[in-house]
Amino acid sequence: MSRVSMKTVSMRRGLMAATALAGLMAATSAPGAAQAADCPAVTVADMQGLSAPVPYQFELTEFQKAGSCELTFQENPAAAEMNGKITGNPALPALADRLPKDPLVLIPYDEIGTYGGVFTGLSKATESGTSDLLSVRHVNFVRYADDLKTIVPNVAKSWSWNDDYTELTMNLREGHKWSDGEPFTAEDVVFWYNDLILNKDVYPETPDRWLFAGKPMTVEAVTPTQVKMTFPVPTPGIVNRFAVDFGQPFQPKHFLSKYMTKYNPDADKLAKEMGKENAVEALKVFYSGSDWKDVPTPLLSGDAKMVTPTLESHIVIADTSTGRKLVANPYFHIVDTAGNQLPYINEIDEQYVKDKEVQNLKITNGEVTYKAQAVFIEEYPLLKENEDKGGYKIFLTPALGENVFYAFNTTHKDPELRKIFNDVRFREAMSLAINRDEINDVVQLGQGKPMQYVPAEPSTVGFVTDDMLNYMIKYDPEAAKAKLDEMGLKDSDGDGVRERFDGKPLIVRLVYASQGAPVRMHELVRDYWADVGLRVDLKEVTSDEYRAGANNNDLDLTAWKGDNIAAPTISQDVTSFVPMFGDYFNPGTGFEWAAWKTSGGKEGIEPPDDVKALYTLSEKFLQYPLNTPESDKLGAEIVDIHVKNLWKIGTVGEVTNPVVHRNDLGNFKEYTAKSYDYYWSYPYRANQWFIKK
Repeated sequence: MSRVSMKTVSMRRGLMAATALAGLMAATSAPGAAQAADCPAVTVADMQGLSAPVPYQFELTEFQKAGSCELTFQENPAAAEMNGKITGNPALPALADRLPKDPLVLIPYDEIGTYGGVFTGLSKATESGTSDLLSVRHVNFVRYADDLKTIVPNVAKSWSWNDDYTELTMNLREGHKWSDGEPFTAEDVVFWYNDLILNKDVYPETPDRWLFAGKPMTVEAVTPTQVKMTFPVPTPGIVNRFAVDFGQPFQPKHFLSKYMTKYNPDADKLAKEMGKENAVEALKVFYSGSDWKDVPTPLLSGDAKMVTPTLESHIVIADTSTGRKLVANPYFHIVDTAGNQLPYINEIDEQYVKDKEVQNLKITNGEVTYKAQAVFIEEYPLLKENEDKGGYKIFLTPALGENVFYAFNTTHKDPELRKIFNDVRFREAMSLAINRDEINDVVQLGQGKPMQYVPAEPSTVGFVTDDMLNYMIKYDPEAAKAKLDEMGLKDSDGDGVRERFDGKPLIVRLVYASQGAPVRMHELVRDYWADVGLRVDLKEVTSDEYRAGANNNDLDLTAWKGDNIAAPTISQDVTSFVPMFGDYFNPGTGFEWAAWKTSGGKEGIEPPDDVKALYTLSEKFLQYPLNTPESDKLGAEIVDIHVKNLWKIGTVGEVTNPVVHRNDLGNFKEYTAKSYDYYWSYPYRANQWFIKK
């Protein structure tokens, strides 16, 4: 595979080669100079002879050159009204002064949309099941096109690498502005990394995901529109992170620096006026120490009447215990081919609905504009039956990373359970006791394939073999019982429940959140394990409660979908490879192994040799582009270690899952795949969706 030179180029790539990194360079042209609205209002359905350099979008100068035209710009008629709802925003200047000098021109799927309307979506709670709606308004430097193969510009206009993937240069858009009208520049990227990520007051320990071989990168503003990132080791997958990740590598320096004594001598005074003890506490009101965008805003806590400015398509204006309301960002950087500033949709109404039955009722009543996350195939018959009544469409699409796993807590606080769970024979027995064919028929409606869990989505990489996927998946309860007998786990009193080595009954509690997997699957697995002598008590909690318990090492086992394992993710983030074999939002097992590694052996529990090997292999894995011989060799070694240890026991892969959208949602296209790993709707350009009149 050839290296990418400092010249900016555009490269296409397949799912199995998702790290060939490149960019696009375009000249600039001021929107204010446009004189005539004679550009062709092309759509994907009717390109009128034009050809875009990347899927379904142009830079402004590319579009004007292709169409031999100049584009005139139009704003949402309600822009001023919506701006008035954004606390702290000044009166709106003319649209030409709100758009970048070279805005991104998006080609709508079917038609030029119309402004207005309210987009109604459902989440579970403040930080539960929210990423689906986050993705609707999301932006980052780049994104995947809807082919899930090609990385295209978004916030960044273009990008380039040096020869060894240690220097990445991002080129921004001149004149791009935050949602409060202040300039967005390379300094906002430098500020994000140097003053937030590396700030010990914000992050006492720098997040591992922003360290590279354990060391920080350096971020430098070369010019106001050019930022250079220098990595201590080759890091070819980082552009994939910017294409699929929830974390945005920019924060508004002009806004947040007011709460830093480094930049503002009166920061502590300002904090006290807010009722906070010091500037650090005031800063955390607006930046909580998390890249995650859906932490509760200060509107919910009452600490402030405004939120941190954003580059996203919509900005939060109300935050309560029952949901959020957002309005369109009047400074958004994308226009359509008719010159209309996007987004088309005026408002987003995010409602919190924890109960699955209430969620389904709202969908079947036609109250929900769109829903993908936490809609499983078991709901498909009900939702399909009510399509006409509810005025919506439901379709099934490939769902990447949906193989539900069960992970026993190998560093359990109870030494007796820890001893049992650490014996690989126990984990093998639990795998053999699962009837995956029945799960596929009952839960997945026969649409999936029995499959072992692997920490790399098989359809997106080339190093996962059939032998790995079929390891210990045959339903064989007698073989499972034999392994438990061999361990010495007997049922002495004949009550159907085996005893632990200390004589107590072998009982585990499966604490779960319905967002993570279909409840019916947990019920089936409970019964399978009961048949071989393990009693499982089920307890449903919220996603927040589940995550808190797991990350505090309080759970007997964890269960969730296998997200964060598709090629774009593992090319830049190997948290699925090493303890805790996941992240805060989707934890696996081995929490005390992770503590041992993080503390340099001073805390936690020393892991076995196979786990230690994973740390070395994973660090090397990140330094090669995917689908190269070096990457495939390392990837195969990593997966082989995982499969033979069964730290996560898989169930059914290659599943399809539903996506629901109301009939009045214009420019909606069926998904190539439904996947958190590609960040739900982000590849499908939700800012072009509109509510039909």
